[in-house]
Amino acid sequence: MAAAHIHWRLPVVTLVSALVLTAVPLPAPAAPFRPEWVPLILIFWSLLAPERFGLLTAFWMGLLLDTLSGALLGQHALALVVVVYLTIRFHLQIRVFPVWQLSVTVVLLLVIYEFVLFWVDGVAGRTVPLAERWSPLIASALIWPLILAYLDRYRHEAQVRM
Repeated sequence: MAAAHIHWRLPVVTLVSALVLTAVPLPAPAAPFRPEWVPLILIFWSLLAPERFGLLTAFWMGLLLDTLSGALLGQHALALVVVVYLTIRFHLQIRVFPVWQLSVTVVLLLVIYEFVLFWVDGVAGRTVPLAERWSPLIASALIWPLILAYLDRYRHEAQVRM
């Protein structure tokens, strides 16, 4: 029974932690370099367990992220749904990649995420400085291997089970 609690508790804790890390205020010079915590965690869990963490999870996390950040309602939800859809669609191929290829794939998924946000901002007529748009991508690319290393034991357990 205790093992069953781990299967839902850890993902919920990591998703809530991602929202908290997104909402924590940073000093002005460091603020543009805040990693995209929510997309990174959603990519990890949709790679690990696509049957449990799918489009609905991405949609609700996106709405929560929109609410926390004060963005256009549905902007992050749309971007997260696109990224999680692509992750789930190709999860069997992505999961067997070595760490460096997995990191490159995650960076490409984050580029798609940022592009969708850029597109929605353009349609809404909102301009975002270039540094605020692409600096989180660089920070996220650097933090992804740490997230992977921390949660790697759960990734290996899921590969053995599946």
